[in-house]
Amino acid sequence: MMVDDLGIGDIGCYGNDTIRTPNIDRLASEGVKLTQHIAAAPLCTPSRAAFMTGRYALRSGMGSMGRVQVLLFLGGSGGLPASENTFAKRLQQQGYTTGLVGKWHLGVNCEHRGDHCHHPNQHGFSYFYGLPFTLFNDCVPGEGSDILADLQHTLRNLTIILGVGLFTLVCVHVCGLLEVSLWLLVALFFLSILATAVWYVPFKLLPTWNCIIMRNQEVVEQPMVVETLPQRLLGEAQNFIKRNVDHPFLLFFSLAHIHTPLFKTPAFAGKSRHGRYGDNLEEVDWIIGKLTETVDSLGLANNTLIYFTSDHGGHLEDADSIIGQKGGWNSIYKGGKAMGGWEGGIRVPGIFRWPGRLAPGRVVDEPTSLMDLYPTLKYLGKDTLPDRHLDGYNLMPLLEGTVERSEHEFMFHYCGVYLNAVRWHPPGSDSVFKVHFFTPNFSPPGAGGCYDTKVCLCHGEYVTHHNPPLVYDIFHDPSESRPLTPDTEPRFAEILEQTAKAVERHQNAPSVQSQMTWEKILWRPWLQPCCGTFPFCGCKEEAPHI
Repeated sequence: MMVDDLGIGDIGCYGNDTIRTPNIDRLASEGVKLTQHIAAAPLCTPSRAAFMTGRYALRSGMGSMGRVQVLLFLGGSGGLPASENTFAKRLQQQGYTTGLVGKWHLGVNCEHRGDHCHHPNQHGFSYFYGLPFTLFNDCVPGEGSDILADLQHTLRNLTIILGVGLFTLVCVHVCGLLEVSLWLLVALFFLSILATAVWYVPFKLLPTWNCIIMRNQEVVEQPMVVETLPQRLLGEAQNFIKRNVDHPFLLFFSLAHIHTPLFKTPAFAGKSRHGRYGDNLEEVDWIIGKLTETVDSLGLANNTLIYFTSDHGGHLEDADSIIGQKGGWNSIYKGGKAMGGWEGGIRVPGIFRWPGRLAPGRVVDEPTSLMDLYPTLKYLGKDTLPDRHLDGYNLMPLLEGTVERSEHEFMFHYCGVYLNAVRWHPPGSDSVFKVHFFTPNFSPPGAGGCYDTKVCLCHGEYVTHHNPPLVYDIFHDPSESRPLTPDTEPRFAEILEQTAKAVERHQNAPSVQSQMTWEKILWRPWLQPCCGTFPFCGCKEEAPHI
């Protein structure tokens, strides 16, 4: 079970005493809680690519070199390559029935509408119901736009200028003030139509293009009705479990919460102490409780591993004067979503429950990764077939307590395709050193995030490179507030030397084609999933009574 944009400080068992999360807290008390559980990237698309494949997003081409760090259009050609393995594909080969309910955000088509080369069905999921893209503000009227807002503004202004210019030329021509070629007027007219189409069709129709629901490879709702989405996703997840109660199964329940726009479900509205965000989080907890209850009521608890996490940290910059804070809280950790290697954007909740196999109430303080799920599921599925190089490790020895140390001596933290920071957990030491090669420039100066741009960027003038790098001991300084120096840390030179060697070994990997270029990200009409005959796309799914 993966929540979208959930901050580690939002959950009761991770220190929050003002938002009620009894069901998630119960999972932790009945299972194992990881306190240093790390996402491979601080944004949706690269983090989920790494999670699915057990490898850093760079290895599958899912890291970005520029301003756009996630997939923006369902009608783009970028996505998780068909050549990649996922934990779903490996378990499917071992006889498991596999299902994904909820958010995907790893692409759909490559060359034409309907080839579904990036679709969950092609990546090991026998069944898919949910959002091939993600929930975002454009899906709800009045919530603004998340997609290239500055480009939209520029294109709109250019369209207005062309229109005003054309109108002015027509007026002066009619009034006899200036002789204007008819061909020039016709050319300007068609140029204005083209400019309007380039701006209006991809951007103003975004709810139709991106806000859709698919059942396997069929579009069943376009645009989707957001208000009933939580109940439908929960119902689909519960039904998947019930259908497969007598068979080995894998369910990836990928919640649409708690990404903006926030839901307004009447049963939870106004019930929390933290406005709409708190209401949404308490709804998440209720959903988690219902799904856990389904597993337990069917007598599956003792042979079912349940895993709860988030794809990355909370979005600090997401707030407005009406709703207030719309992004999560990352506890004592610095930074948040899209802030490179700062701890607040990558340290996430991690809870495993398996009664009879995992001791209840166990806490693991060692470095672990979302990428560890892939090799862990391979081990549990008795998959011994050859595989590519993996960046994750089997967690079962650590979860069961047969070992005390994580196999992650080094971890690499990326901002796009750029190596931002390295974490080193020296053998025989409690310390966990983190070396930052560059950091995002917060704006305005003195702020705790990139409030001017809404998300931090990873290149050019948006970052500051450090020579020597910034070094922290996050075991003793988890807030990353006191950088170490040669005077305060005897091992300072050794830390830089060891991390430099680790980086050299890590980067000796073959390059792959990037899936995050402008060419692959931008909207192409012939790739757009459509319910009906393109461009007249539209259908509604009858919501079940829940």
